[in-house]
Amino acid sequence: MKTRSNWLILLIITFLSCNLYAGDKTSFLKKQFTTSNGYKLNYRILYPLNYSPDKQYPVILFLHGAGEKGSDNEAQLLHGGDMFASYENQSNYPAIIIAPQCPEGETWSPYLHPSQNNGKREFPYSAPATKAMKAVKEMLDSYIDKGIVDTKRIYITGLSMGGIGTFDVVCRYPNFFAAASPICGGVNLKRLENFKGKTGFSIYHGAADDVVDPQFSRDAYATLQKIHADVRYKEYPGVKHNSWDNAFAEPDYLKWMFQHSL
Repeated sequence: MKTRSNWLILLIITFLSCNLYAGDKTSFLKKQFTTSNGYKLNYRILYPLNYSPDKQYPVILFLHGAGEKGSDNEAQLLHGGDMFASYENQSNYPAIIIAPQCPEGETWSPYLHPSQNNGKREFPYSAPATKAMKAVKEMLDSYIDKGIVDTKRIYITGLSMGGIGTFDVVCRYPNFFAAASPICGGVNLKRLENFKGKTGFSIYHGAADDVVDPQFSRDAYATLQKIHADVRYKEYPGVKHNSWDNAFAEPDYLKWMFQHSL
């Protein structure tokens, strides 16, 4: 009788857990991380289905674009949130997904905006990490310290400002990320020429992008090929700046990431 009762309790818990999981961006928990120097970073986190703190999981870090900056701790999931949280993707690619939000007035990485540089976007070869990116790295390290992260399977992806940030942070920590998927981003090519890490790159860009020049991604792809990096590039004819819609719809967008391990 007791065994039957325990079985019924387990069944009820499983049923409730399945029904409480929304399968969209509302499933992400709201969190705030305070760095060692007092900087506060808002972020959302999604744990895998049937999460166990006794196991280690891959991590996907998602960096949003400039349009989603703020302090509401919601806008960063406008693009991609539902895709990451879908039942199908959570079932097939279980991972801890972390989506920080960059505050207004800051960026994920240092770069010169066209409005600041005679209409030309420029990426510095050498510049300190931004306050927001330093906070992101410290926050990631805090999860590693908890022992729940598979450190050989940490992945990063981002769009626009987040695509630029993806390139930047991978260059800063060349043996930290197993795979990176920058969408409509850009990077200083000399930094890529000197890249010594094992990170795999899957680059995406719209051919008609009038915000971030697709030539940035074309050049990044060619440079990574020259150094014999693991890289692929997908360009979408006629697509403007919203190439993340196409990238997120790729059937192997997450599958490709999960094939990589350091």
